[in-house]
Amino acid sequence: MTNGWIILDKPHGLGSTQAVAAVKRNLRQAGLGKAKVGHGGTLDPLASGILPIAVGEATKLCGRMLDASKEYAFTIRFGSETDTLDLEGSVIAESVVRPSLAALHAILPRFTGPIEQVPPAYSALMVDGQRAYDRARAGEAVELKARAVTVHALDILAHGEEPLEEVTLVAHVSKGTYIRSLARDIARALGTVGHVTMLRRLRAGPFGLDHAISLDKLNDVGKGAPLENMILPLEAGLVDIPALDLDPEQARAVRQGRVLAGLPFHDGLYWARHGRVPVALVELSGGSLIVVRGFNL
Repeated sequence: MTNGWIILDKPHGLGSTQAVAAVKRNLRQAGLGKAKVGHGGTLDPLASGILPIAVGEATKLCGRMLDASKEYAFTIRFGSETDTLDLEGSVIAESVVRPSLAALHAILPRFTGPIEQVPPAYSALMVDGQRAYDRARAGEAVELKARAVTVHALDILAHGEEPLEEVTLVAHVSKGTYIRSLARDIARALGTVGHVTMLRRLRAGPFGLDHAISLDKLNDVGKGAPLENMILPLEAGLVDIPALDLDPEQARAVRQGRVLAGLPFHDGLYWARHGRVPVALVELSGGSLIVVRGFNL
């Protein structure tokens, strides 16, 4: 059975579910049978970049990946706002105002740290049992509540001559942050309107572009290219938490879901291993170890 992470540099125009289907298809064509496959955080078809795809037992860590912080590069074009807040939508507001670089520098601190933002109407959030984007597409006025998110860092990556027609920023953000909303709010704070014309995810949790493979490379797997050159081990998704070494008896107990007591470690989340094999994601409290997710490896 195949277990681990395929980090896809998702091309523009491909949906996240299509990317998962492409992994399944290539594994099947490579003679690796039907594997359980999931992704660690949706990336819009219009966006490109890091899409962590979990295979086999790594799918048990998809929830952790959804909670991880992400890093994006994005371009805001000033002068028009669309209903989708990106290139796909219809223009709903226009402005002749173009900001200066000094004005942009001055307002960026307002959007760094803990902030409140209203998600886009065209988003996958549920409103009374329906996706917000389904309601928006049906012509409904979608009112979403502001939510608390954190922007860990926000920097200018590139800009043209002043006054600025567009600017490219890099944002390191917490889960639940909408880059399209961030772009909308930055433009409005500058006394104009804007929308996103480019969005690229540079990092998702521990995975960056240095880990990523192209769709062409993924398709090579289905044509016989060795998978081991393209798949990362399950524990690559656990590098942000400490490992806990178990002896054979402890490993057996953890695999059976038994609680281990009297362990001399600090409270917190660990990944338990026996030798080099991950056994479980575990929580330690008062010296007692409780299994959060077990791995059948």
